[in-house]
Amino acid sequence: MLDTLRGQIIHLCSLTKSSVEAQRMKEFVKIVSGGVLCEFLEVAFHLILYVREVYPAVVFERRKKYNVPVQMCCHPDLNQYILDVLHTMKPLLEEGKVQSVALVISDKKFIPVERFVFEVGNPEGVCTTESPDNFLLSTERALRGFLLKINSCDALLEPIPKGCTFSILVYTKESSFLKLQEGLNLQEFPWVEADERTKMKESVIIPLKSTSTGILKMQLFVEECAERTRNGRDKVEDV
Repeated sequence: MLDTLRGQIIHLCSLTKSSVEAQRMKEFVKIVSGGVLCEFLEVAFHLILYVREVYPAVVFERRKKYNVPVQMCCHPDLNQYILDVLHTMKPLLEEGKVQSVALVISDKKFIPVERFVFEVGNPEGVCTTESPDNFLLSTERALRGFLLKINSCDALLEPIPKGCTFSILVYTKESSFLKLQEGLNLQEFPWVEADERTKMKESVIIPLKSTSTGILKMQLFVEECAERTRNGRDKVEDV
């Protein structure tokens, strides 16, 4: 994805900086950021499911993304679910309508135990002082940093109980949700409004990573159930 965009960005940077071209550049950045975010989130979701052992390690295979070793699930149904989510969400990302995306891990009673939250902001611009190559390299470097943090987040979190499941939540304005419901994509992959059970009554927030590049403005943190954190601390103190 990033390699494909290189030529487009070089061409864009050669345009004059009139108000019209500035607006075109702004729209272009939105579209680019939507594609880059979808590509990144697909990898991040798979890696979270692997690292947090939501599914057995045998259903994952080792790959490399942004020069970082990652794990991608081989189960076709799970892969299709993630792709359907991202495909339906992409127009909202391109329009800057997404506030955050959360991968929620829930126990057997469908009570959330962890929430990996990606807060997304509107990009601030592109091609101001740095070259296109440097611009793309900085974007890739930022995304690589997120994956490295996910790879090592086990050290900061309590183990999850057996039999957990996951869901993906997209936070947007009500008007955007209603517009999304009218889209043709929802005929085969409907979205529903999340209920209160997806929220945590009491949680501990663990920051993992944040970045603000030309096309990406994002931070990642984990919400962990406060009771699980206390229980884990008590076990350590009892040893």
